[in-house]
Amino acid sequence: MADNKGMRVNEQIRVREIRLIDDEGEQKGIVPTIEALRMAKDRDLDLVEVSPNANPPVCKILDFGKYKFEQEKKLRDSKKNQKVLKLKEIRMQPKIGAGDL
Repeated sequence: MADNKGMRVNEQIRVREIRLIDDEGEQKGIVPTIEALRMAKDRDLDLVEVSPNANPPVCKILDFGKYKFEQEKKLRDSKKNQKVLKLKEIRMQPKIGAGDL
């Protein structure tokens, strides 16, 4: 999976233990990575590392394709809602009269 954009999924997670959040959002605590992978495969879902800098890293059991789509949708919506500033231009010439400004 080369297009994960820095996210580690399933067998790409190389730590011994992780803090696991299951597909229902419930924290399961610190679990060996092998056991978490087995739980994800039993549910036909993926194990996704969502916080690699935590100690131990935080991983969620979820459908990675759906998760990636939702993240891209949030990014598109946030870009759409950004306000674009339009600069106004004033041209000044030596021939401008006193009442023109």
